[in-house]
Amino acid sequence: MDLTRLWKSVLSEIELSVSKATYQTHFAHSLLLSLDEGVASIAFPSPLMRTLAETRYYSLIKNILDHKTDANTSLVFSVLPRKEPSEKDAGPLFSQTMDPTPNTNVLAKKLHINAELRFDNFAVSTTNQLAYAATTAVAKNPGSAYNPLFLYGGVGVGKTHLMYAIANALLAKKPSARVVYCMGEEFLNEIIESIQMRSTRQFKQKYRGAELLMVDDVQFIAGKQTAQEEFFHTFNAVLREGGQILLTSDRPPHEISRLEDRLRSRFEGGLIVDISPPDFELRAAIVNIKSKALGVTVPSDCAQLVAANVVDARAIEGFLRRLTTELATKPQPITPELISGLLNAKSVFTNHAQTPRRVSPQELMDAVSLYFNIKPTQLKGPKRDRPIARPRQVFMYLAKTELGITYEDIGGSLGGRDHTTIMHGVNTITQELSTNEALRQAVAGIKLKLWTPSI
Repeated sequence: MDLTRLWKSVLSEIELSVSKATYQTHFAHSLLLSLDEGVASIAFPSPLMRTLAETRYYSLIKNILDHKTDANTSLVFSVLPRKEPSEKDAGPLFSQTMDPTPNTNVLAKKLHINAELRFDNFAVSTTNQLAYAATTAVAKNPGSAYNPLFLYGGVGVGKTHLMYAIANALLAKKPSARVVYCMGEEFLNEIIESIQMRSTRQFKQKYRGAELLMVDDVQFIAGKQTAQEEFFHTFNAVLREGGQILLTSDRPPHEISRLEDRLRSRFEGGLIVDISPPDFELRAAIVNIKSKALGVTVPSDCAQLVAANVVDARAIEGFLRRLTTELATKPQPITPELISGLLNAKSVFTNHAQTPRRVSPQELMDAVSLYFNIKPTQLKGPKRDRPIARPRQVFMYLAKTELGITYEDIGGSLGGRDHTTIMHGVNTITQELSTNEALRQAVAGIKLKLWTPSI
């Protein structure tokens, strides 16, 4: 059994099940060391990550691994051996200087940066044009153009892609550049670990000596006194030495609750850019770019079908991974029917699970009824005229794709309709979303009403 391939497949499933911050912090650098007689040995970079895996994510990992291996596995967690730093090797931050002819991809990997995310494969439209212009300016003249640069927006709008693109551009020009990338939650965890391991000197050396400091989802440090204290001094030290700071968040600084005023003031001292969710045309372009990167060609009508039903870039990539897995196990042409079947197979293409809000079927029914100005009882009733039938089909579609309800249960909530009727309704909306702008606006409006997170 290929352990590397198996674990990569497991991680792909985990990435779809947890938040981006959780995945990058706790799972991205884990390894499956062995799988013998139903016992899986899994290693993590630090004792803290191992403990969190044992206490919070044991069931998640086991369920996915059991499904992949078709076995009942037991999990054993360990810590990867840590290489002691020396004068020549002060950690991954400085290791790139040892190779006289370094490879940019190798450097990026050591720094936990995705080398495949660059400016040349970033799709630009009116929703992200300002952010693209600002980040390319920073890449050309780090430390001077916009410092700090603060990008904010929802999930899957391209913040992390642009962050990686700056790092890759800088490393291409200057392989010895001291680049540091981390998640806000990772910064917090490293502080805790450095205190426990009595390695605060190495922690400060790593972060305060950065020429390019990038912190993704910086809102995670808000309300954490020790993290905010250390980040304040790190921020000042990097700026003092002429380094570039790039921060991302899901909201602007003034809306991050429990963020210290002195940090908020510094975050607002540079350029703040809002990145809006990608529109339909941009999502279609993203489908084409990411599918080519995965080695598949998605026909135009199928790309539009994906773009109409999947709301952000990260979810698009997750869907395309599932598509490539389907094609690998069952080679077949990519058709609208195949795409529709995968879209409706499981509710995995939204990020509502990352917010605390859970929506009930009744709430969804009320929201659909309110949007179309009809009564919930009409959705359950026998009438089939278009002013009632279309909202009913929208409810079917959202109940399946957003709430993950079975066809039978959706039919039950609509007065006992047959599951084949529900399947037809879901497929109808799925198909029409790729060509009907008014329908896309209706679906987006209902989802915005139900799942807009409170600040």
